[in-house]
Amino acid sequence: MTPKERAEKSAAAMWSTDRASQHMGMQIVDVDEGCARLSMMVKPEHCNGHGICHGGFTFTLADSAFAFACNSRNQATVAQHNTISYIAPGREGDVLTAVAREVSLAGRSGIYDVSVSNQDGQVIAEFRGASRAIKGHLFEE
Repeated sequence: MTPKERAEKSAAAMWSTDRASQHMGMQIVDVDEGCARLSMMVKPEHCNGHGICHGGFTFTLADSAFAFACNSRNQATVAQHNTISYIAPGREGDVLTAVAREVSLAGRSGIYDVSVSNQDGQVIAEFRGASRAIKGHLFEE
């Protein structure tokens, strides 16, 4: 199995039970070893009292991309901690895309950067996540 095939099979296994990402309307655009691209349209119910995308929804999109990237090797992996910086607001009707890429993987610990941008390529947020591998796999190899 190639690394890309493993990443795709890992993503399919995770997606099958990822009710949160599905409920928010996310879509997996692409996955590969150590990276993932997810997108989501900002719906009215994603907007806060300022009429812009609530930061929690932007964070969740970035966190989901992070999760698919750090689980791409079929090793069960969870977040240790994450940070996000909001650069610009997402607006209703925007299609936000989160691109996660592995920065470092040493033993059971990884670091991933996720950039969230809108359909015009404007950066909405920058996210950094630290991961920790745990026992288990997403599928039997």
